Amino acid sequence: MKELIKGMRANIPLAVSAMAYGGVFGVLSGNHGVSWAEMLAMDLLMFAGSAQLVMIEMWSSPIPVLAISLAVLIVNMRYLLIGASLQPVFEGRPLWQKVLGMHLVADENWAVTIAAHRNGGSCPAFLVGGGLLLLAAWTLSTICGNLLGGQIMEPERWGLDFAFVAVFAALSLSLWQGRDDLLPWLVAAGLAVAGEQLLPGKLYIALGGVGGALTAVFLEIVQTRRHIAVAGQSCDRLAGTCEEDNR
Repeated sequence: MKELIKGMRANIPLAVSAMAYGGVFGVLSGNHGVSWAEMLAMDLLMFAGSAQLVMIEMWSSPIPVLAISLAVLIVNMRYLLIGASLQPVFEGRPLWQKVLGMHLVADENWAVTIAAHRNGGSCPAFLVGGGLLLLAAWTLSTICGNLLGGQIMEPERWGLDFAFVAVFAALSLSLWQGRDDLLPWLVAAGLAVAGEQLLPGKLYIALGGVGGALTAVFLEIVQTRRHIAVAGQSCDRLAGTCEEDNR
C-alpha cells in the first residue's frame, strides 16, 4: 500500500496535465458524435490516449471497425517496447500482476516508474498507483469534456490541441540521460518524420520507435564489446607483468 500511494503522489502533476488535455479530447469526441457511454468504455477498456485520439479522428457512421482496429494496433505497438523496458520492475512477479500492471500503463506513469527505478528501484505497486490515479483523472476529464459536446466547436483555435504535444515533450526530456541518448533519439525522430511523409496511416509511430530502440541496442552492443576488449587487454598486460616479476 505504501508503494501504491507513493506512485500516486509521484504522478499528481501528470494527472493534472492529463485532466487538461483529457478535457480537450472529450470535447473532440463529443463533436464527433461519441456518446459519454462510448467514451467511458474507451477509457476503461483501452486507457490509451493516443490510440483513443486516433479512434475519434476516424469515427464515422458506419464505424470502420477494421480500419480503426488496424490503426489502434499500430499506434499501440510501442507498448511492446514499453513492456520490455518494464521487465526489471515486474521480474519475479506472477502473471496476474503483470497483466494488471500493463493494462494500467500509460506513457506518463511509465516514464515516472522508469525514472524511479533508475534512481533506486520501484515495484509494480508504484506503477499501478500512478496508473489508477491517471485513469481516474483521464476518465473524469474525458467524460466531462464529452458532455460539453459542441460547446467548444474549434478547440484548436485556442491552442488546446497542443496540450498533447506539450505533455509528451516534457516526458521525453525527463527520460534524457545524456549524450549517449542523442543518436537513438535523432534516428527515432528522423524515421518518424520520414515515415509520416511516406507511409500510410500511423505506421510512422512504430517505425520511429523500433528504429530508435534498435539503434540504442546496437550502440549498447558496440560499447559492451569495446569494454570487453579493453578489459582483455588489461588482463594481458597484467599477466605479462606477473610473468616478468616471476622471472
